[in-house]
Amino acid sequence: MADVSLSFSGQRFVPLPCGAVFWPVQSLLLVADLHLEKGSHFARRGWLLPPHDSLETLERVAAAVQRTGATRVAALGDSFHDESGAGRLLPAALDLLRTMLARVDWLWVTGNHDGDSGARLGGRAVAEAEIGGLALRHEAWAPSPTPEISGHYHPKVVLPLRTGRRVSRRCLALTERRMVLPAYGAYAGGLSVDDPALHAALGARPDAVVGLAGGLIRLTAREREQAR
Repeated sequence: MADVSLSFSGQRFVPLPCGAVFWPVQSLLLVADLHLEKGSHFARRGWLLPPHDSLETLERVAAAVQRTGATRVAALGDSFHDESGAGRLLPAALDLLRTMLARVDWLWVTGNHDGDSGARLGGRAVAEAEIGGLALRHEAWAPSPTPEISGHYHPKVVLPLRTGRRVSRRCLALTERRMVLPAYGAYAGGLSVDDPALHAALGARPDAVVGLAGGLIRLTAREREQAR
């Protein structure tokens, strides 16, 4: 793979176009907010959605593992849309997940939606972890003295195109000491990287980083203001 990387807390990371982030020195693939079985969750409430979101999401995770050669995966919370989601996986999605759980060291960081439900299928569940001097947790904690990587907020950014149009893309929200991953789930929504709630959680206005096949787009808060 062509490694287009960024530096965070003295470490090199590779943001992938799919929304995952690879940490080469740890052979660790980071994903957040898979929200598996969100489709079936809403279907039980009468909102009929195609039931293939979990398989699509897991296929993208599997492709990212293969592309990077990662031997470890950390899923940073809300991996399932609710605590019973693991029991609703269709056979193809369940088989794929179990295959990955058997091949890589899988860490489930618990979120506000899923609890420790993922670990019932394999891997380990933790409220948070520290790897290589960085904290891995579901939700950013501004007072944390330790640099951290998290999810929860589903950051997205509006990008101006040369044609004059604008498009919304999932992005990393990045400050000097905090990195928030975009939501990985097929049906996951998003929160503007310029939302005050995200600024408060990070303790600063973040850069927006979008991983592309040929490089990175990185926009500071000032650059985003000027592009409006």
